[in-house]
Amino acid sequence: MSFIETDEQKELRKAVAQFSANYGEKYYLEKARAGEHTTELWEEAGKLGFIGVNLPEAYGGGGAGMYELSLVMEEMSASGCALLLMVVSPAINGTIISKFGTEEQKQRWIPGIADGSITMAFAITEPDAGSNSHRITTTARRDGSDWILSGQKVYISGVDQAQAILVVGRTEEAKTGNLKPALFIVPTDAPGLSWTKIDMEIVSPENQFQLFLDDVRLPADALVGSEDAAIAQLFAGLNPERIMGAASAVGMGRFAINKATEYVKTRQVWKTPIGAHQGISHPLAQNHIEVELAKLMMQKAATLYDLGDDGGAAEAANMAKYAAGEASVRAVDQAVQSLGGNGLTKEYGIASVLVASRLARIAPVSREMILNFVAQTSLGLPRSY
Repeated sequence: MSFIETDEQKELRKAVAQFSANYGEKYYLEKARAGEHTTELWEEAGKLGFIGVNLPEAYGGGGAGMYELSLVMEEMSASGCALLLMVVSPAINGTIISKFGTEEQKQRWIPGIADGSITMAFAITEPDAGSNSHRITTTARRDGSDWILSGQKVYISGVDQAQAILVVGRTEEAKTGNLKPALFIVPTDAPGLSWTKIDMEIVSPENQFQLFLDDVRLPADALVGSEDAAIAQLFAGLNPERIMGAASAVGMGRFAINKATEYVKTRQVWKTPIGAHQGISHPLAQNHIEVELAKLMMQKAATLYDLGDDGGAAEAANMAKYAAGEASVRAVDQAVQSLGGNGLTKEYGIASVLVASRLARIAPVSREMILNFVAQTSLGLPRSY
């Protein structure tokens, strides 16, 4: 069963935990507050094979699956140094290019994504589309053998760290004139591409950007996969995105619970440590149970995905992301409460996670949209939108 890990998976989990503990939340927060990137952490993780563990061995990856990549994400998050771009570069883009890219695209991009020397951002969200990807207006038109890409994207992570961006656009169908999704690899130095940083309250070394694509000219081989199969190609990346989002949230919940339990074991106000009081111990125990339950669903989703059950993986991935987001938010809130005033100081390193934990309820898909999906797909209820 997937929740009983193999010896190899256990060794990988142990190795990642030991590696990320060498950095930890102090390193992560210092970099974030200084406006710097966690370059050393990213590069070492790449050299150790952690970033590309899910990518094909033929192109320099580890040859494992989403289970192993989510395991890496969870352990790094539990150490206080989750890397958001792991959700984007190897999980979404690496998966899509590995499955649907041409041989030339695989040779060009996958080895670098696997070892961390290439980082690729992912651009789908638009200012006027939000969760409704059917309203995407970024369009690509043919000009001879080239493509001309125009539009805007918003909340795009890590553009300043990336060498390329996988952009979700739309092409016009020759017969009907209808627009259909298509995926394009856009180098970040492409003429006509520009971006502006979005000021966020999240303490993170990875920034968010708004993109502007002003008649960006791309060669024919910038198109990934088939124009006619773009929806399937897109969802091949979005299921891993939800699994990785769940992994990050599970790790964050573990991080918060560990911080709180370490503190309440020794913090003494009257005659005993405050962790002896049920008002403190029971909520933390409940948090632990909720995080572990979310982790099981995450493992199920990753296992189904690795087995090629896309339908089953979609349901489980959405449920895992929902459960992990809710459990993480509650665990972080309880950790701050358990530390009292100390929970709001920089010294104890938990207050900064308050805002970050909210991200798990919003991105990469909001909990409300997940509830819509479950209501329709799992329960067979009529659409509400």
